[in-house]
Amino acid sequence: MKAVAVTPGTPNSVHMEEIAKPTLEQIPDGMGVLVRVLKVGVDATDREINDALYGNAPDGDDFLVIGHESFGVVEAVGENCKRVKPGDYVTATVRRPGGSIYDLIGHNDMTSEEVYYERGINLRHGYMTEYIVEEEEYIVRVPEGLKHLHVLMEPMSCAAKAVSQAYEAQQRMKVWRPKTAYVLGAGQIGLLTTLVLKLRGLEVYTLARGQAPNLKAEIAAGIEANYVSTQEKSMDDLVKETGKPDLIVDATGSSRLAFESMQHLGHNGVVVWTGITGGDDRVEVPADSINLNWVLGNKLLLGSVNANRTHFEMGIRDLALGEMMYPGVLEKILTHPVDGLDNYQEMMRLLVEVKDALKVFVNVAAE
Repeated sequence: MKAVAVTPGTPNSVHMEEIAKPTLEQIPDGMGVLVRVLKVGVDATDREINDALYGNAPDGDDFLVIGHESFGVVEAVGENCKRVKPGDYVTATVRRPGGSIYDLIGHNDMTSEEVYYERGINLRHGYMTEYIVEEEEYIVRVPEGLKHLHVLMEPMSCAAKAVSQAYEAQQRMKVWRPKTAYVLGAGQIGLLTTLVLKLRGLEVYTLARGQAPNLKAEIAAGIEANYVSTQEKSMDDLVKETGKPDLIVDATGSSRLAFESMQHLGHNGVVVWTGITGGDDRVEVPADSINLNWVLGNKLLLGSVNANRTHFEMGIRDLALGEMMYPGVLEKILTHPVDGLDNYQEMMRLLVEVKDALKVFVNVAAE
């Protein structure tokens, strides 16, 4: 069957591979789930893997099947599967366990090991193919009423985890009731994080470069957030209007903005970094001032990467509520469909060349 892959370590190597169709027998103990892939989302991670910035092939192969944002329909299940059945719409988690205690208790996204395993990213093949087989533990059911949001399940899990981790960490405060949040970046993660925070009742300011009117501003407004163009208003000026935020989530992938955000956080607040920055850029920061204010202000910085099935389920619940609260808004994130695996070059072109490609996804098969 067809699969879109790269040759790790070789820039611009995206290509088509022929691989064997998986079978339930590959998963032990009757716990396998065979999924016919319907759609796969792609993002900056796939672009950077094709740029050979990171990513490794599984042992025994010289290629890596890409794609970590999956949506499909169950075709068959092993005899001991209980959570899903043929005909169910599903997505799949990304991180797979290593050997740390966190991996062993299902928190693969919090592994303490240097080596990590992620489908479509590192040492495990991804979902950009016609069929996948996986353990039921890593398959998450998607309600039929949300199938029109298909590939948003994985990025939504990352947004749900980032916010959840901030609240969990702030249990140290005994009482923490944030009122104001800044979300830096209005890509898919930024907009979905905006949704999660709005559903928690916060006043949310979503910051991005582009000047309104634009699609990102339209989506932010559609979920009753405040869109702020950083070309028109700096973060420093925004703080003068709103007061210092209690929570800042950076989803830009810009190390400069990630560090700048530390200067604007309120007392007892949290900054969450979700962006991955490659390269060797250097920025100057007022280190003494940040150090002083962070110590005296009991402030917290945490990083959040990937998600486990709990966060997937949490994100799906928020998507369902978001659809009820703001009907028709979230689907606008799905901007650039590509028909068929054979059009992988167009998929990559959209990721590289089209700045307003908010969400690129491949229609692998019809239902």
